[in-house]
Amino acid sequence: MRRTGTPDRVPFEISWGAFTPGLMDVYRQRTGSTLDPAEYFDFDTRLVNLDPTRKKTDFAPWFSEPPLPDAVWDEWGYGALRGSMEHFLEYRYHPLAECRSVEQIAEFSWPDVDAEYRFEGVARATRSYQERGYAVAGELYLTIFETAWLMRGMNNLLADFYFNREIAHAIFETITEMRIRQAVKYARIGVDVLRLGDDVSTQKGPMMSLDLYREFLKERMRRIITAAKQVKPDILIFMHSDGAVADFIPEYIDIGVDILNPVQPGCNDLAEISRTCGGRISFWGGIGTQTTMPYGTPQEVQAKVREVKSQLGSGGGLLLAPSHILEPEVPWENVLAFVEAARKESY
Repeated sequence: MRRTGTPDRVPFEISWGAFTPGLMDVYRQRTGSTLDPAEYFDFDTRLVNLDPTRKKTDFAPWFSEPPLPDAVWDEWGYGALRGSMEHFLEYRYHPLAECRSVEQIAEFSWPDVDAEYRFEGVARATRSYQERGYAVAGELYLTIFETAWLMRGMNNLLADFYFNREIAHAIFETITEMRIRQAVKYARIGVDVLRLGDDVSTQKGPMMSLDLYREFLKERMRRIITAAKQVKPDILIFMHSDGAVADFIPEYIDIGVDILNPVQPGCNDLAEISRTCGGRISFWGGIGTQTTMPYGTPQEVQAKVREVKSQLGSGGGLLLAPSHILEPEVPWENVLAFVEAARKESY
């Protein structure tokens, strides 16, 4: 990922280290293994995430109408209804949706994601994985924008960019300060990679203008990255953003991002991105989960692995992975084909 030296081969993983529930059942049936897929396939990386919260918060006062009883809740206070299948959720309840002032934002009972006790397991797991020779990635997805819209509501937050800028800034700033404290703790523990992520694009193009990104998000993300690198200068910064992200890549490079994920192939020109940015940023992903993995043959999966390696990894700086978590439509033979092909790739 540093684009220096010559690794023995191209590293790989399956995104998020596992599968959706239906495919996870297939994995258990076909392998007979009780191991986590990362252990079974021996991925080159391991993820670490916060220990569960002990904080109990009643979010009911933040909703003018009672939520449905079957809603599921996050510690940030946003709620969802389960979809008709698999892991999909419909996010319907946003605790800051009715806020009308910056003071109300300050009064909200924010989660304790930066509490010391929540990093005890992170520290133990990091030491254990590193002793075994794995690169450890600390998870900090939904870094700013996605957490903000889940709490405020997407429509509300996008309108805030123009009509309630002070509320948008207050929400972003509160989240950013918490993320900075989390990033510092991850860096002190010694994770090798800090995985940030905010989807700021659709598959057709940016979700917001670059001017809006620069006003509300860019410098806040820079502060998170700077705080981590001040503690651990060699920590690698990973940025996840689905969709057509070409316009944002120079912004990511400018704030200190080392790795771009997932380089979604259905809406990005991988060869062009590599040509224009490959010397300044590394890539993690590249294998389509809307095309190749569910609908290709095993032979086509293996050919795509070779193609992506050629497009994104010709000069090093590539970790091969599907562009998202694998859905149940993916044939098990294609999973095996990806792993087999990835293991063979070298620079």
